[in-house]
Amino acid sequence: MAYIDRVSAAQAHAGESSEARHSDQTTGPRYELRFRSLFQEGRGWAFPCDAAGHVDMDSMSERARNNYMFARALIGIDVAPPCVQAAH
Repeated sequence: MAYIDRVSAAQAHAGESSEARHSDQTTGPRYELRFRSLFQEGRGWAFPCDAAGHVDMDSMSERARNNYMFARALIGIDVAPPCVQAAH
């Protein structure tokens, strides 16, 4: 399976109306939980989360949820432990 550069908030919330996504974007700071590749600079995954790094898996698409679980399984094997960063 190839890496994807990042899963954007819009991709993670696939199936949600654009109005719901827009209201989430304007409510304050947004964060991403980032899993960086240990071997390929600039590669890995990023998922929307809160300031504490909690990911709302119920709001994710099936694809994003599967990628999130896959990234978690690869911690220490192919990706570094995740870090929380402010989303751009």
